[in-house]
Amino acid sequence: MLARPAVLPLKPLEVSSQIVYVLTNPAMPGLVKVGKTTQMEVEARMKQLFGTGVPVPFDCAFACQVKDAHEVEKALHFAFGNARINPNREFFKIEPERVIAVLKLLKVDDVTMQVEQQIEAEVTTVDKQSAQQMKDRRPHMRFYELGIPQGSTLLFKDGGAQATVVEDRKVIFQDEVQSLTSATRKVLGLADDYPLQPSPYWLFNGTSVKALYEAFHNSDPE
Repeated sequence: MLARPAVLPLKPLEVSSQIVYVLTNPAMPGLVKVGKTTQMEVEARMKQLFGTGVPVPFDCAFACQVKDAHEVEKALHFAFGNARINPNREFFKIEPERVIAVLKLLKVDDVTMQVEQQIEAEVTTVDKQSAQQMKDRRPHMRFYELGIPQGSTLLFKDGGAQATVVEDRKVIFQDEVQSLTSATRKVLGLADDYPLQPSPYWLFNGTSVKALYEAFHNSDPE
């Protein structure tokens, strides 16, 4: 019997933290939003983003604490300026993993899980279900077409759990063959019917499964 991996507790954000975030939205496939906030303003900022003009909540692909959020955001907007949709908006037609890779070079503190939890805390069950329904209308995630072969190890973002791919849409987690959604709910301690998109929570060779999915399904045909 395999021992159940320990789930590491999330480190609380400092009140004065400056945060740079990378957000995606199922209603805007192929686009990412790159912006900044502070721990004191996270709740208000996420409420502002999920306003009447956005049909479903955003997902946090990555968030990190930095010393100077203004300078980091400015540098990212400059670096990916050619992919910017509107100079007055923070949306870019780019794979989120490209932005994330740059941020990780800065040796930042990853606070993705904390920000994601704050986003989820601010939306209703109906909003979550609507977002999940929109995601479900997209092609089902299949590991093999994303370049994740049988036997591959998927690591949970906080490093406290792992799952092994055994079928095109199944993994082994806690000695049980199940969907990645089911495994994610167990790691997070959520109810079996809790609406959830699992791909942002898991990494394959250092890249989120969500980023692999977006890159595959949003790539321009040659």
